[in-house]
Amino acid sequence: MAAYVIVDVAVGDAEAYREYTSQTPGTVEQYNGRFIVRGGDYETLEGNWSPQRIVVIEFPSMEQARAWYGSDAYQAILPLRLKHATTQFLTIVEGA
Repeated sequence: MAAYVIVDVAVGDAEAYREYTSQTPGTVEQYNGRFIVRGGDYETLEGNWSPQRIVVIEFPSMEQARAWYGSDAYQAILPLRLKHATTQFLTIVEGA
């Protein structure tokens, strides 16, 4: 069953953050993942959630989503995200 990583990102230094965003797709692809949402306009219809930049990544399974996040390749670039953005890695959720 497909699984989705959902992230809310507030980028602090956009230019420096590009190094992270340029390297992330390769790490995602290694686990058969793909970006469904990577920024863009949004509208909150109910509640008071005010995300900065929404990212949704689809993986074939929860196991592959976890394996991607824990992979050496992703962990090597993770410090770039932590340094140049504030993020809420909200969840990994199974799809229908």
